Amino acid sequence: MKFRFLCISLYMVINLAAQPVRDEANTLFNTYYYQRSSQFQMLPKTGQEIFFIGDSITEGGEWSELFDDIRIKNRGISGDISAGVLYRINQIALHKPDKVFLMIGVNDLARGITPDSLVKNIHLIVQVINKQSPATQIFVESILPVNGDFKKFNGHSNRVSEIKEANALLSRKSDKTRFSFINLYDRFCAQSDKLNPEYTNDGLHLNGKGYLLWKSVLYPYVYDVSLKPAIIPTPDKLEWGNEYFPLYQSHNIVVQDSAVIGEAISLQQSMQQLGIKTSLVTTIDTISPYIQISLVKSVVPSQPTGAYQLTVSSKKILITAVDNNGIFYAIQTLKQLMQDGVYVNTCTIKDHPAFPVRGFMIDVGRNYISIPLLKEMINRMALYKLNVFHFHATEDIAWRFESKLYPALTAPDNMLRDKGMYYTVEEIKELIDYCRVRHIQFVPEIDMPGHSAAFKRAFKTDMQTDSGLAIVKKILTEFCDTYIDLPYIHIGADEVKITNPKFVPEVIALLESSGKKVIGWEPGGNFSSSVIRQLWMDDLKRITADTQIAYIDSRHLYLNHMDPLESVVTIYNRRIAGKKAGDDKALGGILCVWNDRRQAAETDVLRMNPVYPGMVSFAERSWVGGGQEGWVANISDGDENGFRLFEQKLLDHQTLYFKKQPFPYAQQTQMQWSIYGPYYNQGKLNQQFAIEKTIWQDSSSLAEPKQSVIGGTVVLRHWWAPLIKGALKNPQENQTYYATTKIWSDVDQLQNFWIGFNNLSRSTATDSPPKNAWDARSSKVWLNGKEIVAPDWKRGGQIGHSEIPLIDEGYEYRSPYPLQLKKGWNTVLLKLPMGSFKGRDWQNVQKWMFTFLPLQNGR
Repeated sequence: MKFRFLCISLYMVINLAAQPVRDEANTLFNTYYYQRSSQFQMLPKTGQEIFFIGDSITEGGEWSELFDDIRIKNRGISGDISAGVLYRINQIALHKPDKVFLMIGVNDLARGITPDSLVKNIHLIVQVINKQSPATQIFVESILPVNGDFKKFNGHSNRVSEIKEANALLSRKSDKTRFSFINLYDRFCAQSDKLNPEYTNDGLHLNGKGYLLWKSVLYPYVYDVSLKPAIIPTPDKLEWGNEYFPLYQSHNIVVQDSAVIGEAISLQQSMQQLGIKTSLVTTIDTISPYIQISLVKSVVPSQPTGAYQLTVSSKKILITAVDNNGIFYAIQTLKQLMQDGVYVNTCTIKDHPAFPVRGFMIDVGRNYISIPLLKEMINRMALYKLNVFHFHATEDIAWRFESKLYPALTAPDNMLRDKGMYYTVEEIKELIDYCRVRHIQFVPEIDMPGHSAAFKRAFKTDMQTDSGLAIVKKILTEFCDTYIDLPYIHIGADEVKITNPKFVPEVIALLESSGKKVIGWEPGGNFSSSVIRQLWMDDLKRITADTQIAYIDSRHLYLNHMDPLESVVTIYNRRIAGKKAGDDKALGGILCVWNDRRQAAETDVLRMNPVYPGMVSFAERSWVGGGQEGWVANISDGDENGFRLFEQKLLDHQTLYFKKQPFPYAQQTQMQWSIYGPYYNQGKLNQQFAIEKTIWQDSSSLAEPKQSVIGGTVVLRHWWAPLIKGALKNPQENQTYYATTKIWSDVDQLQNFWIGFNNLSRSTATDSPPKNAWDARSSKVWLNGKEIVAPDWKRGGQIGHSEIPLIDEGYEYRSPYPLQLKKGWNTVLLKLPMGSFKGRDWQNVQKWMFTFLPLQNGR
């Protein structure tokens, strides 16, 4: 009779909770309970909600402010017990929240309820949520320890053994029920199973420090990220400890060498963004936690530029490096370790880059990009330790470097797009300084003598004429004098017939006499051996045969040609410069975006190209080194296990660092396809084969699939075959293959999908898909026997044109396709015909591929 409500059946709980609070029921709980509960009933559904449910300990947390996340709602009621949560849980379940975090029970135990009865009630709570909202993730948190030393709440503080027993029961049973158990007890415990007095002032409830610790423990569960911070690029050596550095208590950054003040200020600014104010000091106060930054002499003579060591203990964080680059890179790693803004897991990291050049190139000649958006990209580069910003600013379309000597170069009439949009001297200097502070080398490219129609419009002469060459020399002299501290200038020199053999050598001589190091595209002009070659075609063997030539790899690193899902796969598996690590000749690589086609908006460069997924993947590979020989298109052909681990890290970073930026990637390693075929279609792409019917009638009657493949995007035959391998072992023209998979759904629901059969390059003038069809090859898709019609293309059947922007042709930048899933297993069938491998022209190559991928909430 201590609490008769515990005997209410699950049926009664569900039905009671569904009713409005009535006067006759108000004797079950206290007045305050009904005040809070009735208020909760009045609050609207806001979507993607995360509920924290519990008693006064939960109610005391300002959760939305602690997490800076308005989705998080406090549903704690002071004095509540498990029966009280049962009574009101239905009103929460009706919201269909994304997640529920439940901590309840200390008041039950204080009233004499047994641990077993308490745990049964918690399981009932879970069952109600599962019944009403099957898609909700449920997290049951352990009951916190208590501390009787404060001589308060004696009924609670003498229940230590019961608390431990209840937690043990919850921990053991969580594998058999649909909730995840979170052990808070151990993190809050001091000696003798007592609540650490640092986190309480009464032995039961938490103070501010206690809520910060609680936030830190829950952070990975709230945001679906790994329990240990996922560091990209992966450090060379990383050892985790079992303690934590209290970041929120660290208010001093010790700097005893003025040479690293700039880097210390950048760390100070990062901590300020987390709400932590710090001071730069020269002396160590050992009483309070602190961070120390120091330059040291290398103990290893061959230690590369940028090497660093980061040591985190419970009392201090030590950053040491041989140079400022290393200090800066260590800070980028530390920023990722500080992901929850409260604690940093103790660890020791020793790290260095595999390649000295780790770059990113953006083409602003064809489509102008504003300074704020460029800075956003540079910020991302810095976080991932990329160190070269290659700025391609002159093209046939427009010349976008200001010249005081020749203003006609940037006159609107001499531009074909974004007329009148160029970068002033002041803006370029601003970009150079912005890069320098972030330890990034700004490398301008003035493309010559090719890609120079804008020059010709301005001067009415070709660059390679005598008069044209004279003008070019004056432009370059002005450029060198204006930007004195730039060590590199890229002269392009690709995709052009050299009609004046003196042009390139004289340009090189001029720049080198001005103290500049010259970079050029390879294949390209008639360069001297002193010119660094940037490879854009497969000329590696020829270049490496000349031991005097240094080179940078950009082969198959053009994001504008890559499907977003495929881009991460191929970049992750790349062997940069054909070597596991760089040397004085193999300098590294530069990832490129050539958005040749007109853009409707500047942000299309990020929406329509996998800029950030590709950049993060490239940062990983170019820093870590390794990779495998050849070029990989599909997960199954590369380092599958390594890719699965990296993908989870990438998804963590997407959640944590790209909340407001386009990031066209979603988890794809769970997609397992069975491939059937070939079926010979004799060029009749619409020809039907028996599998289209038998798979729905009796799938067990199907023959063994020819092969299996993993991925959201699968390339059957690469458009650059045989240079790049596809999934099919021996693809032939006039064949049809089928791909099938099964997708599980907990409930009947609408689910968003990415679906596509021809991911268009953002460079070429490729045709839009035909009206009422997925592609020009008669590809089809069925879900549970129902054919899925193609989107209503906004420009269906449009012949490709470089001046007509893409709008909805790619799955990654059109609205996801909503499909109705049934509860249980759902069968997907894709029809994948191919006629001739020859496209209509070079801008319409045959991409035998498919994308089919369910999208998770928030990703």
